[in-house]
Amino acid sequence: MSGYLDKTQSHESSDAKARRKVLDQRRMEYRRAIESYAEQRQLQQDLADYPELVAANYLASTRVLGRRNAQPGH
Repeated sequence: MSGYLDKTQSHESSDAKARRKVLDQRRMEYRRAIESYAEQRQLQQDLADYPELVAANYLASTRVLGRRNAQPGH
């Protein structure tokens, strides 16, 4: 009978480990999302301090895209 209890207990502990693993994965995904959001906000705030750089980067990127679209296809 003790063998049956050991199997039941090991099954329950493996289920608990699996649940904890899933919860840990969810927590880490949530934490990464929060960190990513915080980094994006910080970057936007930093860029807001230098609007001329944002405008310059935008103009430079549109020029590059314009050149790519103007090149004839091979």
